[in-house]
Amino acid sequence: MNVGGANSLPTKDLVGILESLGLRNVKTYIQSGNAVFQGDRKAAGLAEKISSKIQRNHGHAPQVILLRIDELERAIKSNPFPRAKSDPKALHLVFLASIPKPADLSGLENVRQPGEQYSLKGRIFYFWAPEGIGRSKLFSRIEKTMGVPCTARNWRTVGKLLELAREVKAVTRDAG
Repeated sequence: MNVGGANSLPTKDLVGILESLGLRNVKTYIQSGNAVFQGDRKAAGLAEKISSKIQRNHGHAPQVILLRIDELERAIKSNPFPRAKSDPKALHLVFLASIPKPADLSGLENVRQPGEQYSLKGRIFYFWAPEGIGRSKLFSRIEKTMGVPCTARNWRTVGKLLELAREVKAVTRDAG
């Protein structure tokens, strides 16, 4: 979820909200809405519940995008930019709330800077930006072009989230 800038949400508060919804073994990574946790197998409506609880407690309702561990593993395995291993800051995975209707990507082509590359695979938009995303016109247009809410994480963060998710999964396996 995006909880930075004007809509800041302290990590401690995020953990409390997730635990109050019955989620277990909550782990967070950096102050940007990254959290892994265990919950019931049926997560229907969970994203909306998390967003609503944040709205009640903090006055803003961030877009919450949930991924199961297998989806995160698949996103990493499907990476079309193997150079990310040597330059992890250059690759960003943009997680979409849903699979977009066929998007007209020509608008992105028109603003793509030299060196920028992208690939859309299901709910993941992979964006290779060796010069960074701060001034990228393409990056700033992804959500509008896709037509669905999204949130982006760099390659290093995605790898760390998978590591944390595996730790949480191992805790459950060991406890069971």
